[in-house]
Amino acid sequence: MNRAARIAILVAEEAGRRGATIAVVDVCTAAVAALPVGGAGLSAMSPTVASYPLCSTDDISEQLEELQLTLGEGPCMDAFTRQTSVSTADLRGGRAQVRWPVFASAAAEAGAGAVYSFPLQLGAIRPGVLDLYAPTPLDLSPDELAEAMGFADSATRVLLGTLTARREGLTIGDGDAPDGYRAQIDQASGMLTAQLGVGIEQAFLRLRAYAYAHGERLSDVAAAVVDRRLRFPPDDEPDRTA
Repeated sequence: MNRAARIAILVAEEAGRRGATIAVVDVCTAAVAALPVGGAGLSAMSPTVASYPLCSTDDISEQLEELQLTLGEGPCMDAFTRQTSVSTADLRGGRAQVRWPVFASAAAEAGAGAVYSFPLQLGAIRPGVLDLYAPTPLDLSPDELAEAMGFADSATRVLLGTLTARREGLTIGDGDAPDGYRAQIDQASGMLTAQLGVGIEQAFLRLRAYAYAHGERLSDVAAAVVDRRLRFPPDDEPDRTA
């Protein structure tokens, strides 16, 4: 049995345990079970709209996805822009600290010792990135790296199938729940375009910058804007109410 077929079976088994249609969370869970890693996360990414986490297998992987999207740096971001896998066997090492000075320290504080990122690609289509982390420094073997890339290929097929099903109005599994997260960030960015008189991309950058500067999660800042607890005047420090 080839690698792709074996991975497809592992992913289907995870979906069976949930009693649901196959979703990218099943790919992440299967990858963690098959590889010597502590967790996995997957983010939907695009060069034209705000990126957002799709799933994570534990709290640390959830934090890593949000950290990279909030800071705008990290192996996930590099894997997407360079269209190649990024291996970081030791986040505490000097190379990682130089490459991602803010993310590397924040990720280590969150409990990660190594991160491996794999872009999801099908021809010219690049819908996201699969991240695998380990709690301590870890060198994946060539065979393990090939296995991880196989899970990234599986995630690509599952994610694109899910997006196609949504566009066609078909019922999909409950393992991918990005809509609320993305909708809230999109809504907050839209509100900021009116408050600041800027374009949607600049509004998102202001939202992300505020989250980084105040050590808050991007989703929490977006929620505060949507609930009108946080307002961004054009030239002043944002005002926050209880």
